[in-house]
Amino acid sequence: MSLLNQLFNRGVFGAKCKTSLTLAISRIKLLQNKRDLQLKLMRKEIAQFLQAGQEAIARIRVEHVIREQNLTAAYAILELFCEFIHARIPIIESQRECPAELREAIASIIFAAPRCSDVPDLLLIKNLFMTKYGKEFVLAAAELRPDSGVNRELIEKLSISAPSADVRLRVLKDIAREYNLDWDSSKTEAELSKKHEDLLGGSKQMHDRAPPGSPQKRVSFESSSSNGTHSALTVDSNQNIPPKTISKVPNEIKSSSRNDDVIVSKSKSKTERRPESSEILERARAAIASAERASAAARAAAELAKIQYGPRKFEGKS
Repeated sequence: MSLLNQLFNRGVFGAKCKTSLTLAISRIKLLQNKRDLQLKLMRKEIAQFLQAGQEAIARIRVEHVIREQNLTAAYAILELFCEFIHARIPIIESQRECPAELREAIASIIFAAPRCSDVPDLLLIKNLFMTKYGKEFVLAAAELRPDSGVNRELIEKLSISAPSADVRLRVLKDIAREYNLDWDSSKTEAELSKKHEDLLGGSKQMHDRAPPGSPQKRVSFESSSSNGTHSALTVDSNQNIPPKTISKVPNEIKSSSRNDDVIVSKSKSKTERRPESSEILERARAAIASAERASAAARAAAELAKIQYGPRKFEGKS
């Protein structure tokens, strides 16, 4: 029973693998035709930019051309590998392990499957080989482990890194030669050979400092204010301070001392005004005290009047 299951599984694997490979091959051919047309249009546009003297735009657009050319070359390699595996499916079904002559083709398809979204059939082929050879075999190819067997040229063509300056210059020269342009590439060569500074790291001039043993000149400015306070400013000669700002420093010190004098004079005037307010309070208190004494005297006079005139009124009535 197990032998029948194995034979049935082999037949299913072979049929599915043939179907997926056939679909992948036909899809790759259609994509290749579309990419060829797109590449011709893109190369023609770059030739027009070079002829119009717009080399900066041409240097940017040529990266897209290089990327499309790399994908076209990668799809051509994958098409050959699919054809090769399709022809050797009976050998794959008869052997439990991956044949040595098919290892590069199978590992390359497994590696390229998630990177070529335009051909979803490659993912189906990858899953079929996972059921056939196990997860570790697929991971070794997908992660580019040592002795994985993935084609080196395919790895380079599917790389997402930016093309080098030499590659960009070579493609631009090929386009100019293809369209018979009398193009002077010296300007582009000079631009591509430039080494741009790392702005995040800062300019070298910002980090330049005097050696430890070099003498340092210091310029000091002193000013005294009217209240006896002194202010001083010391400037190191190694600091990059413009001479205009240095010339303005004494004036700023003088103005600050004048401001200090104004503040001191204001504080003195406030302290001089304080006795006047205290005198007013004393006068108010004296007035209140005199009023209280007058009211007390009035009350006493009223009490005396009651005592003196009260009995007389009683005697008259009797």
